[in-house]
Amino acid sequence: MFVRLLRSIFPVVALLIIGCASLPDPGHGTAAVDPADDIDGNAWAAQSSVPTASPGGPGPRWQHYRLPGKQATNFAYSRKDGRHSMAVMAQSSASMLRQKVHIAPAALSHVQFSWWVPELIAQADMALRDADDAPVRIVLAFDGDRSKFSAKNAMLSELSHAITGEPLPYATLMYVWCITRAPGTVIINPRTDRIRKLVVESGSAKLNQWLDYQRDIRADFERAFGEAPGALVGIGIMTDTDNTQSHARAW
Repeated sequence: MFVRLLRSIFPVVALLIIGCASLPDPGHGTAAVDPADDIDGNAWAAQSSVPTASPGGPGPRWQHYRLPGKQATNFAYSRKDGRHSMAVMAQSSASMLRQKVHIAPAALSHVQFSWWVPELIAQADMALRDADDAPVRIVLAFDGDRSKFSAKNAMLSELSHAITGEPLPYATLMYVWCITRAPGTVIINPRTDRIRKLVVESGSAKLNQWLDYQRDIRADFERAFGEAPGALVGIGIMTDTDNTQSHARAW
């Protein structure tokens, strides 16, 4: 999988995105980021670095973020058909490769990403809590006014903060590949309406090849949430099979 974000204040910024498909389950300890799992140091990480406000300054680090109570998905640098990529393998697992960033709303423009998927997850349905798995997710997390949260979302945000040390993002937009739903469909996460998935690929016709996309972040956010986006605060990629207890691969 590969992602490139286009911003008005920087020419072209190469990114790879990872994100959270669901809230962690309570009662299994505290989520931890293992420094040994840092992805920095390979060609993919270098190509996917995010510039800071200081020209030439180091960008945020890619980190493998493990979810409490979940088997970790495997992420490894790979060359796939001549492209620098992250090879991802999930076996009844869910974890994230992510960066924390801060890009102001006025600087948001387009995101470009590419993925290669050999097989879909037959049992998956992202609209159902017990089947919410996906072979690929490109995830954008946004800041915003949490005072607008419903009572349920406020409680989930507090729970997330207690378990992981981080509140629920104000809004999370995911680009996903769905088995049956048409491109353009918005799927609301069964746990919280603050996570919404936008289908950009559907069915099995385009398996086993690199697929390249360019999306307008602002337009897609407004389509999914019905409001303008706040600052982009997190980016990530994820392949997860913990709900269906299945196996999936992706690049």
